[in-house]
Amino acid sequence: MKHAKFPWKKLLFPSLWVVLMLAVISAAVLTAVFTAGKENTIVAYVSYLTAFYSLVILCLACWKTLPAWYKRTKEKFHQNTYAARYLTDAAFKIRVSLYIALLIDMIYVAVNGAASAIYRTFWFGIFAVYHAVMAIMRFVLARYAAYNELGAKRQEELRRVRLCGYILFAVNLSLLGAVLMMIYFDRGFSYYGVMIYVMALYTFYMTATAIVDLIKLKKYNSPVMSAAKVIKLTGAMVSMLSLETAMLSQFGTDTAPQTRRIMIAATGAGICIIIAVMAVYMIVRSTKELRLFRKRNTIYGTSN
Repeated sequence: MKHAKFPWKKLLFPSLWVVLMLAVISAAVLTAVFTAGKENTIVAYVSYLTAFYSLVILCLACWKTLPAWYKRTKEKFHQNTYAARYLTDAAFKIRVSLYIALLIDMIYVAVNGAASAIYRTFWFGIFAVYHAVMAIMRFVLARYAAYNELGAKRQEELRRVRLCGYILFAVNLSLLGAVLMMIYFDRGFSYYGVMIYVMALYTFYMTATAIVDLIKLKKYNSPVMSAAKVIKLTGAMVSMLSLETAMLSQFGTDTAPQTRRIMIAATGAGICIIIAVMAVYMIVRSTKELRLFRKRNTIYGTSN
């Protein structure tokens, strides 16, 4: 008599409704556990195992279905004129991305500004200033990109990029204020339940894509396109700092306060240094190239 084989395939690749149901249940139970502060109970340990299993089968389901779904979706997008242009035209994609990010920054400015006035705290005010500065940089680039072909008027693009380089120092000032409040006033971010994992995934995705895009866009020879990705990378790094404070708040309750301050200070200092280096690089390179243009124009009497 043959022994029945264990249904590994069904266990790892259950029906779609099972995957969705387990994901929803795990999220709900984890949220309840964290909200009630029952992290060290039997119910919590069972919920951890269920959540891990849900994550595994969800990842396997995505691995099995997403490639074909992505291919079909991409084919449908290419049938639409604007969607096809967004996928194939890097300059058009930068224009759209700048306006979308500009709108989001303006919403953040309004929300944080209102919260700062209502709760009478500098914490929200600092982030209102941060998003206002980011919005100014994106507006400077988006306004140029809306009326000009990217890469065609290099001197004008260089001037815009140099201006954004100077404005980046204002980002560092607002970020420094946020870091000081995190260290000395124990301020930070917190996300309930599985939201912290969603934010972590989003933050790592934004950081990775910003770095990849920054490298890929060099071939287009457009300073504005490169500057737009520098701004995106700046936002991703600030999100990384916010995620760190949320992770410490969620999982670092046993960490000594001094250790938490050192970790936040180190991350904040590292991000500020990177932003400052990018700002200096943008200013120095733009200024050097503009001087070459002026020198050439003086010698040959040409203009660009």
